[in-house]
Amino acid sequence: MRVMPGSNGRLDKIGSLALVGAGKMGAAMLAGWLARGLDPKSVTAIDPQPSAELQALAQRGLSLNPAAPARVDTIVLAVKPQVAASVMPDVAKLAGGGTLVVSIMAGRTLGFLKAALPGAAIVRAMPNTPAAIGRGITVAVADASVTPAQRDLADRLLAATGAVEWIDDEGLMDAVTAVSGSGPAYVFLLAEALAAAGRKAGLPDDLADRLARHTVSGAGELMRQAGEHPSTLRKNVTSPGGTTAAALDVLMSPEGLQRLMTEAVAAATKRSKELAG
Repeated sequence: MRVMPGSNGRLDKIGSLALVGAGKMGAAMLAGWLARGLDPKSVTAIDPQPSAELQALAQRGLSLNPAAPARVDTIVLAVKPQVAASVMPDVAKLAGGGTLVVSIMAGRTLGFLKAALPGAAIVRAMPNTPAAIGRGITVAVADASVTPAQRDLADRLLAATGAVEWIDDEGLMDAVTAVSGSGPAYVFLLAEALAAAGRKAGLPDDLADRLARHTVSGAGELMRQAGEHPSTLRKNVTSPGGTTAAALDVLMSPEGLQRLMTEAVAAATKRSKELAG
């Protein structure tokens, strides 16, 4: 179920917000929020190794690693799941009754978060790395204590880096992680493999790399803009008995790409469940 963001996605009147973890994903989210009107003075950022950009924002009023952080209206958890248990006591100091907590930690369940932050309203989300250029997609699930207004706010925060989809069944989050969370790496590997195949076919290294990069990125943009099903786009470029058909005979064989992708997503789903404990 999709919740449409309110206030045209603006974030200039959302109260106080704490960002816990400002690595690549956290920094991308913060950049998106600032672009949508968030006042740096309303933000507390907690990160053991703050970037130069984060330190520059501190000069504009952002509170960076305060000695005694005050409670806030909203917390976004963007730390690695492996350190979750160690940071939760400090996060609890930021959370009051009804504080909205949006977590993007892979594998950390609503139950884990609720146990650590019993008074908070929890949203668990899984973004992906194209968020860095505003082209990500995030899937989110809310616990029962999240109000409609809080869900709308979480939607606007997540939408600052791309599309947002909401689900009601948290059990789907492992498969979401395997498909969209890890998915960009599969696409990058496709570009690597296509370039390597081109080099083996006789293309110069730099040309093979450029052809693969632009083919993968261009096809992705065509798929986004066209709105047609990928299978339709595939058929549109495939002439019977032509070169593309010859290649697809290999890729679509019983031992081809679909089998490998199914196994890959199953392995990633299994690992996501293992991280949840």
